[in-house]
Amino acid sequence: MATFVQARQHMVFGLFRRRQRPEVIAAYTAIVAQARQPWLYVRYNVPDTVDGRFEMIMLHMILVLNRLRGEGDVAADFSQQLFDTFFADMDGSLREMGVGDLGVPKKVKKMAEAFYGRAGAIAEALAADGLQELENVVDRNLFADAPDAVASHAIARYLRTAADRLAHQDASSIIGGGPVWPEEPTDIG
Repeated sequence: MATFVQARQHMVFGLFRRRQRPEVIAAYTAIVAQARQPWLYVRYNVPDTVDGRFEMIMLHMILVLNRLRGEGDVAADFSQQLFDTFFADMDGSLREMGVGDLGVPKKVKKMAEAFYGRAGAIAEALAADGLQELENVVDRNLFADAPDAVASHAIARYLRTAADRLAHQDASSIIGGGPVWPEEPTDIG
């Protein structure tokens, strides 16, 4: 007999299989896996909390969506499906954490507002020279409760490196095989 968790996983992943292309799920899985790299939390002091994990997934999503912007209809459709998958996952996570049915839409709305705000700020920061604007975005959002200039600088460097790496990947490669992320940096300075 299947456990409740197995049944729920089958139901959730079944929904993904019916509604999402396998490459969307693969790309989303790669984004989440990168956002959950232990070194981000251990070496860079990212808070290993619900909010910290959400911020890291969101930042990686934004990098991919930013890269695919302007790459045509196929990339736009893929990006929309990726975005929808992200918010379906966030909705499911909120429900698993016990947020009631009436509270989920409000929380998802707040998450969407945060996402759009970060997306705009990250796009502007990546378009600027240097790291200062990226550091400001990271410090303001990821380390709002406990500013950490060294970690903000290190994460800004990592985000710039990740964005550069994505820029050198063909959109069709990202769509077909998922994003390829940088390895763990050897320094944080």
